[in-house]
Amino acid sequence: MIRVLLADDEELIRTALAALLDLEADLTVVAQAADGESAVTAALAHRPDVAVVDLAMPRRDGFQVAAELARALPDCAVVILTGQGRPPHLTRALAAGARGFLPKGSPGGALADVIRRVHAGGRYVDPALAADALTIPPCPLTPRELETLRLAQDGAPVASVARRAHLSSGTVRNYLAIAVQKLGVDSRAEAVRVARECGWL
Repeated sequence: MIRVLLADDEELIRTALAALLDLEADLTVVAQAADGESAVTAALAHRPDVAVVDLAMPRRDGFQVAAELARALPDCAVVILTGQGRPPHLTRALAAGARGFLPKGSPGGALADVIRRVHAGGRYVDPALAADALTIPPCPLTPRELETLRLAQDGAPVASVARRAHLSSGTVRNYLAIAVQKLGVDSRAEAVRVARECGWL
């Protein structure tokens, strides 16, 4: 019997997936979590074989959960199930230790098949997403430029971003100006939009 943990902040989706997986003779859902922090706690308590984790969750996103489980429970295979499937997300998820990456729009039986595959030691990546990942350009921003843009994405003032990033206001302005220039746009808001569309934020 393959023991599964489900983590998704949308209760309707989480309970529907649990009901769907419990119909499979060889799968059992041993725990559910509504946020990333609870997912890690539940995984440590129940030690599932596979954790199915949403990408966008409060209190730790799917990347952070995958990385923590890869460190703390290496025998637990992580599958990212997301409605935000973009090539950079795929790259980050695999780098964090996920063994599967599946869009939420996949056919009903696909998740059970992916769970079986990763539990057996294999990997699974949505083929269309994998093909897109081979053609998308890499992020031109350095990690520091990207982090500064991430902190500024909701229109936060430069002084606030500087405090949170432990940088001077002048350095923050420089990083944001470089990000705008590298992305070939005219404003910080447009840089944020481009970075979001490409999945870098």
